[in-house]
Amino acid sequence: MTEFTVHLANQPGMLACLTEKLAEAGVNIEALAAFGVNEIGVVRLMVDDAPTARTVLRDAAISFEERPVQVTHLPHEPGAVAAMTRRLADAGVNIDAVYLLRSSAEGLEFAIGIDDTGHGPSSLAV
Repeated sequence: MTEFTVHLANQPGMLACLTEKLAEAGVNIEALAAFGVNEIGVVRLMVDDAPTARTVLRDAAISFEERPVQVTHLPHEPGAVAAMTRRLADAGVNIDAVYLLRSSAEGLEFAIGIDDTGHGPSSLAV
């Protein structure tokens, strides 16, 4: 899965414009977090079609970065998230972003973005 970090002006309608462009291209948003930092709006999102999203963003001249994220499934029980985050911390992995993608009685599905500290996917076996 790919996480896109998009930088927009922190103004009314900017998030609507971004999501409309993705929708027009048939891209479904799987996860989204957005926040403003003074004049800048930061949007982190994961979609079902990364190549098309990349094309939409480039064609619209929207500033973005992207990186792979790892998806993990956990049991839906107390302590599951704590155990996962402890294992990553003990392995020296710094979590930069965590997204809860799905929650059900059967379990939790998370996407995890880490900073670039040289840890490969095997470090993320959670």
